[in-house]
Amino acid sequence: MKKILSMAVAVSMAFALVGCAGGGATAETTAESTAAVESTAAAEESTAAETAAESTEATETASEAGTEAAGTVLSYDEYMAADVDTEVTVEAYVQAKQSWWEDKATVYAQDENGGYFFYDMACSEEDYEKLVPGTKIRVTGYKAEWSGEVEIMDGSFEFVEGADSFIAEPLDVTEMLGTDELIKHQNEFVEFKGLTVEAAGQDENGNDVAFLYNWDGSGTDGDDLYFNASYNGETYTFTIESYLCDNTTDVYAAVKNLQIGDVIDMQGFLYWYEGVNPHITLVTPAAEDAASEGTTEAAETTEAAETETTETAESTEAAE
Repeated sequence: MKKILSMAVAVSMAFALVGCAGGGATAETTAESTAAVESTAAAEESTAAETAAESTEATETASEAGTEAAGTVLSYDEYMAADVDTEVTVEAYVQAKQSWWEDKATVYAQDENGGYFFYDMACSEEDYEKLVPGTKIRVTGYKAEWSGEVEIMDGSFEFVEGADSFIAEPLDVTEMLGTDELIKHQNEFVEFKGLTVEAAGQDENGNDVAFLYNWDGSGTDGDDLYFNASYNGETYTFTIESYLCDNTTDVYAAVKNLQIGDVIDMQGFLYWYEGVNPHITLVTPAAEDAASEGTTEAAETTEAAETETTETAESTEAAE
């Protein structure tokens, strides 16, 4: 009986020892496993942090690169090659101010290579006064096209400090009328020579008139003036943009005094609307007509002088 009990006790102790040994191994294994998991988690966290940092850095780099690209000053050819609705930056010289309203300015500008039309450019009234012809500015905005007119709209600008000045001489585009070459000079300061004034429409009595207030004659003094002039058998429409040249300017008065059949020279900006539609800033009698008028006036003066001399001689002879 004691032997059996002894054996039972021995067996129980053996199992107990085995249990204790197993428990120790399990705890040790668990600790090692936990440490491994924590180490892996730390490594993964470090890797994730590094990846996030790298991603952020890459994003910032890309953003900086994009900003730098958007701020790159384009040449005229690069600007013309850019897609519509893309952000562009150009530098050019103010040639004329068309309008200012609610801190937005519309300006004609040009460099040695081409012309620009800045539409609704953010501008304070104070800065607008400083935009005198010849002033160089840097403009960033969105390239747009409206009825054929290519422009930069909704832009902002800054003065280019220390820049030189540039005033464009008018480019004679008379022979380009009716050709595909003309549009390449869009928005430039140009001139037309020897064009003949044609009827722009009819008045309320059905008589032909040389100009209209607004394109359809619906306006009054102070509105835009529209008139037609022909060259080589083709007739083209020209405009006095009232914001650019209002009814107090010489050119506005000159157009109001036009007669059908007059031969004229013109200067202005090569605006485009469903085809060429220049904004004219100067109208004068054609150079040949002016020379002819000068010759006629000189002849009349000479004739008058000769008549006066003859009359004096006759008077002297009579007195004698």
